[in-house]
Amino acid sequence: MLRNIVVEEFKHASVKDQDIEIVERKGIGHPDSLADGMSEAVSRALCREYIKRFNTILHHNTDKVMIVGGAAKPEFGGGKVIKPIYVLLAGRGTEMVGDQSIPINDIAKSASERYLKSTMRYLDIDNHVEVVPRIGRGSVDLMDVFDRDRSMPFANDTSMGIGYAPLSETEELVLKTEQMLNSPAFKKKYPAVGEDIKVMGQRRGNVVDLTIAMAAVSPLLEDMDSYLSLKKEVASAVQDLAAKITKMKVNVFVNTADNPGKGVAYITVTGTSAEQGDDGATGRGNRVNGLITPGRPMSLEAAAGKNPVNHVGKIYNLLAIQIAQDVAKLKGVDEAFVKILSQIGKPIDQPHVLNVGVIPEKRYKLGALRSEIEGIVNQWFSNIKKITNMIISEKLTVF
Repeated sequence: MLRNIVVEEFKHASVKDQDIEIVERKGIGHPDSLADGMSEAVSRALCREYIKRFNTILHHNTDKVMIVGGAAKPEFGGGKVIKPIYVLLAGRGTEMVGDQSIPINDIAKSASERYLKSTMRYLDIDNHVEVVPRIGRGSVDLMDVFDRDRSMPFANDTSMGIGYAPLSETEELVLKTEQMLNSPAFKKKYPAVGEDIKVMGQRRGNVVDLTIAMAAVSPLLEDMDSYLSLKKEVASAVQDLAAKITKMKVNVFVNTADNPGKGVAYITVTGTSAEQGDDGATGRGNRVNGLITPGRPMSLEAAAGKNPVNHVGKIYNLLAIQIAQDVAKLKGVDEAFVKILSQIGKPIDQPHVLNVGVIPEKRYKLGALRSEIEGIVNQWFSNIKKITNMIISEKLTVF
C-alpha cells in the first residue's frame, strides 16, 4: 500500500548538543496525573465491558476528568482532611445497543475509585474523595464514523501524533527519578514519601539541576527533624541513581520552598497536593512519553481516556513514538522525529502525511537510510491495530 511518507534530514543540533535543556515530569500522584490515570482507567474498563458484551469496542471518549482540590490540615504525627477532593468524570460513551443498556456511569465510578486505591496508599476513598460520574452519550456523527468499517477503523478526528527518540540523558534522568521515588521498593523503605512528586530538570552544558517537589506524608513523620532527614535520604538516593545514568554533574534540590525556621514544610495527610486545593485535569500533565519537553516537538493532545480503536489523537501519538524508537536504532541515526497527520473519515492506516525527520550521525547520509525508514513505517501501519491491543493490555502508557 502506498502511503504519503516524507523522510527528511533535520539540520538543527541534537538536543544533547544544545546548551540548555529543560525537562519536566509530573508524578503519578500529581493532580493532573491522577486525572489522566482515571481517564485511562475508565476507558479500559469500558473497553473490557464492551468486548465482554459485544466482542468489540464501542464508541467512547472519557478524556474529560476534572479534579477540584479539597482542604486539609496536615501536621507532624497526624493531620486530617476537612474537605474531600471532588472528582468529575465527564466524556461520552455508548450506553444503549438496541434494547440493551450498559451502566457506563457505574463502570466509570468503580474504575476511577479502583485506580485511586491502587495509586494512592493513604487516600481514603470513602472519606477523602467524592467521585461524580457524568458520562453522556456520544455524538451520532462520530459514532457513525466509528462504525463504518470494522476491518480498518476510520479516523474520528483530524489530528496529529508526534514522537521522538532516543531520550536524552537529562530526559531519562527526570523520568527514572520519579519512577524510582514512586516505586514499591522505595515506598517500602521510605513510606513517608508521598505519590505527588514533580521533577524538573535543567541542563546547562554538562551540569544538571534536578528540582524535586515531594509531598511528604505527615502522619508518618514525628517532627521537622524527621522530615529534613527524609529529604536528605531522598536527595542521596537520587544522586546514586544519577551516577548510574550520566557522567554529568547533577545537583539535587528537594522541596526548595521549605522554611524550617518558620515551620514551613511540604507535608500532606494523603500524599497528594489535591487534598489542599491543587486542581487537576486530563491532558494538562505529561505527554504520552511520560515527559513535558518544551525543547522537543510534542502534541498538546489529551490522549488519556480517548478510545483506543479510532481516535488518532491517541493512536498516532503512541505510534509515532514506536516508529521513532525503531528508526533511532538504525545504524547512523542520532535522533529521529515522527509527525503523523490524519484526516477525519479516512482509514487510520492511511495517514494524510507522515514525516520522519532524522539527524544523522557524522559520516552518515540520509539517502542510505531512507528505504529502511520507509520499511519501518509501512510495517507499523500494516499492523496498526497492534497499538490498540497494547493499550488495552496496558503495555503502553499515555502519561
